[in-house]
Amino acid sequence: MLLPIILSGGAGSRLWPVSREALPKPFIALPDGETLLQKTLKRAIALPGVENVLTVTNRDYYFLTRDEYESNTESDSKHIIHDYLLEPVGRNTAPAIAAAALHACRKHGEDTVLLILPADHLINDQSSFTQAVSEATELAKQGWLVTFGIQPTTPETGYGYIESGEALADSISHKVARFVEKPDLQTAQAYIASDRFTWNSGMFCFTAGAMLAALRQCAPKVLSSVEQTFAATGFDKDPVVLDATGFALAPDISIDYAVMERADKVAVVPVSFDWSDIGSWSALAELVAPDDRGNRTSCETVLVDTDNCYVQSDSRMIAAIGVDDLLIIDTPDALLIAHNSRAQDVKSVVARLKLLSHATVHHHRKTHRPWGTYTVLEEGEGFKLKRIVVKPGASLSLQMHHHRSEHWVVVSGTAMVINGEREILVQRNESTYIPAGTAHRLTNPGVVDCVMIEVQTGDYLGEDDIVRLEDRYGRV
Repeated sequence: MLLPIILSGGAGSRLWPVSREALPKPFIALPDGETLLQKTLKRAIALPGVENVLTVTNRDYYFLTRDEYESNTESDSKHIIHDYLLEPVGRNTAPAIAAAALHACRKHGEDTVLLILPADHLINDQSSFTQAVSEATELAKQGWLVTFGIQPTTPETGYGYIESGEALADSISHKVARFVEKPDLQTAQAYIASDRFTWNSGMFCFTAGAMLAALRQCAPKVLSSVEQTFAATGFDKDPVVLDATGFALAPDISIDYAVMERADKVAVVPVSFDWSDIGSWSALAELVAPDDRGNRTSCETVLVDTDNCYVQSDSRMIAAIGVDDLLIIDTPDALLIAHNSRAQDVKSVVARLKLLSHATVHHHRKTHRPWGTYTVLEEGEGFKLKRIVVKPGASLSLQMHHHRSEHWVVVSGTAMVINGEREILVQRNESTYIPAGTAHRLTNPGVVDCVMIEVQTGDYLGEDDIVRLEDRYGRV
């Protein structure tokens, strides 16, 4: 069987301020409204014969991932079975793939062909992608560890490269001569002039047994640490959360360094389909059609004597006068303005914000929870105002606060509220008051979203002032 393995995570710091640690690149919406994760899933389940998908992601992203998948009606119609391996801590791609290979070997057998798909890639040509996967699958069945090499279009210095060696018999593929690091511009230009080099896509194909054998030979510490993790992991739970103690001991190393650069039987399938890892705002801007002055916008704008700019905003109208070659990215709590040529340097801004422990590194004002979302509308001394959206059938935890009281006003939908000893139905244009120290819970019993405004008052309003007494999402 062919089993797609979707690797989802990563901060995506070059797409700040939209990509944050709590909402990384795979989950941000592209100009067409779909996320990269949604597109990756659609691409995977469109392959012939796919009935199962295994997703390896951080446990903090499980509910986000599940919600993204549930919005895919094709997945439901094809009765795709979704399995998850949740990482307690990020340990790079080698431990993640080792865990996927072990899981697939135990559940489906060592001959299972694994197709490794990072969740932050964009490929629009499904037909060419399917053809390349078919070629890679045949090689994988012969024991090859296969990577996909993208035909370069520019002397890109942000990608690694693969040098092709001898051609394989009866195949368009080649044995890999070597993997090379991200080059300087002069070296990249030389690679482009040669027909032997392709971009390293980060997508792979091999059988579970072949990868485990390669790990045992090339990266035994990675394999042994993941095997120890599995021995201490409870596989009777759904989803499966990998043992934190064991997985934290796994080496932090990529599959390229750990295996692909060291193994003997490694092949590259050259492909020419459109591919991007959307690694910068300049790359994302290319997804939007330009106007007659080269400007690309995904919001309401007024542009006067402005050329070759990309403008994006969540909510506000943006005006620009007399500027050229700028990236203007607006969110409710952070604004990025950069020259197009400095798009790769956005990560340096994030690095500085991390040193300051700035909140915009981690969260948006709109925060996702298993039950829905909340948005901080305003806060000041002694108060905080939130807009809370609870999905149909979902429920907040039964909780209490030591330092704050809360006023809940329902503006649409219906809320079933536990407020101390009482259970009350709060409908539109009705409210309830919850004093500090009172156990409370909100459940949405309806079939539409419940939207309410929460007013917090007190001496301390931090999110850590929550004592969870009961929680259906396992957060107690």
